[in-house]
Amino acid sequence: MTTPTTSPPPAASPASMTYRCPADGTRAPVASLAWHCPTCGGPWDLDFTPSSPVPLKSLAGRVNSLWRYEEALPLRGAAAGLTLGEGRTPLVPLTGSVSAKLDFLMPTLSFKDRGAVMLAELARRLGPERVARVVADSSGNAGTAVAAYCARAGLPCAVYVPEATSPKKTEQIRAHGAFVTLVPGDREATASAARAAADEPGTFYASHVHNPYFLHGTKTYVYELWEDLGGRLPDAVVVPVGNGTLLLGAWLAVNELHAQGLVDSRPALIAVQARAVSPLATAFHAGADDLPAGPPASPAPPTLAEGIAIPRPPRAPQILRAVRESGGTFLTVTDDQIRAAQLDLAARGLFVESTGVACWAAMTAQPPQEGRTAVIPLCGAGAKTGLAAR
Repeated sequence: MTTPTTSPPPAASPASMTYRCPADGTRAPVASLAWHCPTCGGPWDLDFTPSSPVPLKSLAGRVNSLWRYEEALPLRGAAAGLTLGEGRTPLVPLTGSVSAKLDFLMPTLSFKDRGAVMLAELARRLGPERVARVVADSSGNAGTAVAAYCARAGLPCAVYVPEATSPKKTEQIRAHGAFVTLVPGDREATASAARAAADEPGTFYASHVHNPYFLHGTKTYVYELWEDLGGRLPDAVVVPVGNGTLLLGAWLAVNELHAQGLVDSRPALIAVQARAVSPLATAFHAGADDLPAGPPASPAPPTLAEGIAIPRPPRAPQILRAVRESGGTFLTVTDDQIRAAQLDLAARGLFVESTGVACWAAMTAQPPQEGRTAVIPLCGAGAKTGLAAR
């Protein structure tokens, strides 16, 4: 096991930070390791407001990672934090109105590094007297990211994944030294197994769904857009949505930038789901504020977009509210559209995994209105899964 690369700075203790349940207002100290609301079982938000606006003109001389936006991050002394050089991914045009942010160029080849570095740094700062090991669950990419950053931090890590997860992804997780548990069944069964392990003493549950520090990592996606576009944002931010971690991070950033007067208007959030597993799109277009109560009537059907095939995302009400408040909408894409989009991007020099091309599939079918701009993320590298099979 490797040793931590740096020591936590004196001001970095999260002891004073508080989790808050968005559903019922229950609070708990971050240092308690409580991974969900004890009252309703739902995910946490974080009682946090940026200390001051991010100074656009001063960013050029800062560390070249997502920690450059330290005023906006809930871990103080962020510039001295754990890093593998994540963030600062290129923004390249695909058409006259649609650009792509190449988040598959992250250290572990997916956008999940943005949130994983925050979780690993939080676990490290909580200290070995509280955190004996880190547990995560994933369809592959989040688990890989958590495993990599735990390796960097010298933290023991166990990752739970569905048994059908790409062997290339499980190999990558093991390569970082994490213990992999293959769980029979779908993504929900995997989450249940990890949550049972998370209740054991001394366990930090690095949940990209329940822990809001992950969202404060993914929000740097939009801070980078704002920086790269010279202090503005596109008309639409298009994101794939399963558990909604990128979308909710984006909405956090948009609201922070708007509240601080750093942008004049807020872009529409366009959420993309696989048509085979699209509970949020169905609820949105039905005018619902949440998903129907109770478990899904049947297991989720297979889809090439395995990373967003989530039948019951715990943050569903927040996702639906964010899209509505932004003036956005939900789009869905078929597996045939995903196959075509993957090949089209490859022909343009970009090899992206099947989940990561969902937004390009959606924009190809329904491009922005004339005069409006959109940015899509290319979330994971094609090397993780290969070309989509027919």
